[in-house]
Amino acid sequence: MNKFAIIVAGGSGTRMGAPVPKQYLEVGGKPILMHTLEVFHNTLPDIRLILVIPEKDFGYWADLCGQHQFEIPHSVVNGGNSRFQSVKNGLESIFQEEGIVAIHDGVRPFVNPSVIRESFEVANKSGSAIAVVALKDSLRKLTDDGKSFFQERQNFRLVQTPQTFLLSKIRKAFEVTELYHFTDDATVYEHQGWQVELISGNPENIKITSPEDMAYADFLIQRKNK
Repeated sequence: MNKFAIIVAGGSGTRMGAPVPKQYLEVGGKPILMHTLEVFHNTLPDIRLILVIPEKDFGYWADLCGQHQFEIPHSVVNGGNSRFQSVKNGLESIFQEEGIVAIHDGVRPFVNPSVIRESFEVANKSGSAIAVVALKDSLRKLTDDGKSFFQERQNFRLVQTPQTFLLSKIRKAFEVTELYHFTDDATVYEHQGWQVELISGNPENIKITSPEDMAYADFLIQRKNK
């Protein structure tokens, strides 16, 4: 099958408080984005990688690739004003009719290769595969009148990426007008009336958004290199 991965990295990184967007910050001696692209390439060498970043960053990214001698093949696509639009731009850059496409946050460099492989296998059979992890903490639901109620945590999951789909189905799903509740690709897919298939993610697959996340990322890199 044709295999694709759309790596979405259009954020400005304001929560990080760094001089450059978070996706370009270095962990383990190279930008976060390079780690993310590497894990997909190393897991599935025949995959086509599509990196979605703001057009104004194209030159900066090219300079980073030169500085770090980063030679993993990938195409670069202009991002949109929202994640929905960025993913849609990535999908529109794929000219093949059939295949499997993983959609992944650029600042999740610690996805386990086994999760990537399983996501493609499950999506090929059922149409979708959404990586999730169980909650460890207790959960309470807040109400408008200031009250809160206990929720059974075993009934909930934290959603990660990759979110992987049959190309034909997710392309059709993204033909709709963007809605406020489209918080991820799974919600866009569900809007068609299709049920998503869940797979187990890995807890280390954090979305790096804060200085605390960077400290944890440094720890994970050091542990990986031991």
